[in-house]
Amino acid sequence: MRLIVGIIIVIASVIGGYAAMGGHLEVLIQPFEALIILGAAFGAFVIGNTGPVLKQCSGIFKSLIRGPRYNKAAYVELLGLQFTLFKLVQSKGMLALEPHIENPKESSLFAQFPTFASNHHAVEFMCDYLRMVTLGTNNVHEMDALMDEELETHHQENHRVVNAIQALADGTPALGIVAAVLGVIKTMGSISEPPEVLGHMIGGALVGTFLGVFVAYAFFGPMAQALRNIYEAEAKYFLSMKVGLLAHISGNPPVMAIEFARKMLMSEDRPSFTEIDEATANLQIAA
Repeated sequence: MRLIVGIIIVIASVIGGYAAMGGHLEVLIQPFEALIILGAAFGAFVIGNTGPVLKQCSGIFKSLIRGPRYNKAAYVELLGLQFTLFKLVQSKGMLALEPHIENPKESSLFAQFPTFASNHHAVEFMCDYLRMVTLGTNNVHEMDALMDEELETHHQENHRVVNAIQALADGTPALGIVAAVLGVIKTMGSISEPPEVLGHMIGGALVGTFLGVFVAYAFFGPMAQALRNIYEAEAKYFLSMKVGLLAHISGNPPVMAIEFARKMLMSEDRPSFTEIDEATANLQIAA
């Protein structure tokens, strides 16, 4: 909804303002100028990015419309999952985790937390590090460094998409100039036409500059910023897992480990201590 409202405001402000000051809207309808600018921008986008980045970009509109995939309820669930895992280890030992982390799809424990269980990357992250712990790894500093590297790699993968959209925003104004120059060249071929015809043709050529700047700063640039904000917000989900796991490995009891994890969340999404206490009170510890 936010994306749609923003687009409506932008178009209504620019086109409405132009019409209100007496501009002729039909002059702005220049499909071939749009073809030159957007077609060249798409081609440059393909040239400048690798296959995995292009594939990842195919889902950006879904991300922009949806916003950050994790809300307060998802964080409550995540903290409840961590509490359940750590409580299981506390009561039955580390080896009690093996059936759950080796086959998470069949795990009755993970099944209690559907949002987490449907997130392949989150499940893999949690299971991989718990598996290391069951195999005997208990050096907190080494685990911390390894988690940082994995999370940084994930951040870089997301940031490639942001950089690709930002490069599109940076280059589109120049492509608008290209379209405008081509329009002027076309106009010069009709220099013998009367002034009113030449004026219409020159105005059409300048639409290229307008369109390039308009789509760059009204759409592509804000899209890049919106994606950056979304990815930064979503990174807190994995940071919470990391901090909770490290607190658990350090020997903190489950209630303290998830308190460490809770503190990593942004204030607008962070559940209170009381909310987490109530959410974990009736959780069943799987066998």
